[in-house]
Amino acid sequence: MELLLSIGLFAAFGAIFVFANMVLGSLFRPRMPNAEKAATYECGEPTIGTSWVQFDLRFYIVALVYLVFDVEVALFYPWAVTFGDAGAIARRLGQSAFSVRAGALVDMLFFFGVLMVGFAYLWRFGYLDWVRSSATTSLRSDAGRTTRLSALLSEEARLDPEFAQSATVSGPMN
Repeated sequence: MELLLSIGLFAAFGAIFVFANMVLGSLFRPRMPNAEKAATYECGEPTIGTSWVQFDLRFYIVALVYLVFDVEVALFYPWAVTFGDAGAIARRLGQSAFSVRAGALVDMLFFFGVLMVGFAYLWRFGYLDWVRSSATTSLRSDAGRTTRLSALLSEEARLDPEFAQSATVSGPMN
């Protein structure tokens, strides 16, 4: 109980300290707006265009994959520390140390397996490739495109008899 009280006091003091400094800063800083102060500063050079740029979405994908695996590693550590002393846990639960270790291993392998399935999906469909190639698309989507193209061509040939004759006489287009 004493430990929780000291942690709570520490967190409360930290929050009050941050809030108090923000309030004091807003009360005592000078308020003299100026057009020159509000201008964008780019290392002494005049700005060209807007400073708002859209980052390539591939950066976000890489960042999200990094975050997922970073959190995974962060969750592995407490698991390893907790189940590193499986003997004490087993005595407390009245089980064998082997069963506690086996259960912990199965839990972590399941957690890791779910993440690996997601990673394999990203890898298989080319979401992790910096330059995506047509080889990473699925065969099913290629077959679907071919089927749709055939349906469109047959519909065009049905509606326009000259199209059908030109397609058979001239052969495929280059």
